[in-house]
Amino acid sequence: MKRTTQLVSATVLIVLTTASISLYSQKPIFEKNGIKIFESKGSPAYSDAELKLASPYDGALLKEGKDTFHFEVKNYELGAQTPDATQKLCANSSKGQHIHFIMDNEPYVASYSPQIVYDMKPGHHVLLAFLSRSYHESIKSKKAFVLKQFNVPVEATPKGTTLHRGDYTDKLSVFTKFDESAPHLFYSRPKGEYVNEIETKRIMLDFYLVNCNLSPDGYKVRATINGNVFVLTKWEPYIIEGLKLGEQKIKLELIDKTGQLVKSPFNGVERTFTLKTNMDEVPKKK
Repeated sequence: MKRTTQLVSATVLIVLTTASISLYSQKPIFEKNGIKIFESKGSPAYSDAELKLASPYDGALLKEGKDTFHFEVKNYELGAQTPDATQKLCANSSKGQHIHFIMDNEPYVASYSPQIVYDMKPGHHVLLAFLSRSYHESIKSKKAFVLKQFNVPVEATPKGTTLHRGDYTDKLSVFTKFDESAPHLFYSRPKGEYVNEIETKRIMLDFYLVNCNLSPDGYKVRATINGNVFVLTKWEPYIIEGLKLGEQKIKLELIDKTGQLVKSPFNGVERTFTLKTNMDEVPKKK
């Protein structure tokens, strides 16, 4: 039994060492002020994976408070570990593959079940949901995401109705329509807290695009990480290295071929995330 355990441990070590050699032989596509950006390639494609929203229907009037969203998943196993999870050497969910549920471009809710209960506020809302690998990398295929709109009735005032993050600044009717045919960028990762050497060393950067793709002479994503600007010309996951412990700031913007911000209620989102040495300590950023 002891020998079996030793063999298993040795096998795991060889796999991790091989993965490390392969990953660290890659060259960064960007490097600035100690921050390195790498392309993250080779993930299982799951090209036939499907996600559908069974209920509520698109455009439904929902009640204020907790509503249940029922999804259908095909050719994809929620709760399973993505086969190459140990080779990615980045944060990975021990609960496995899941759905990223994003309402109004707020931080996502990870669900390992096809039923998701969400607390709805008054106003007009836009839902993006997509299938995610266990290490939080989105599946970027046409059938692996859902984009829907919902309304929670509110009493309008003479000055209009303030929407819940669905419009950010403008005061519009609760039945305001989000243009589903226009190009949009939704934020996904990084998110929350990263703890231990593996999680804090390699941070996945991932986002979701609708109705557009990226290219050197077309749409691009401008990623500003702790004040350092990187322009991404491919829609794919990236790995960030070289961040110091503490609070980090990242901003993602979808820009057109002239460098102008694409008009969208969700464009230009800024988030913070934290790198820790352990669960009880957050080092101060100097």
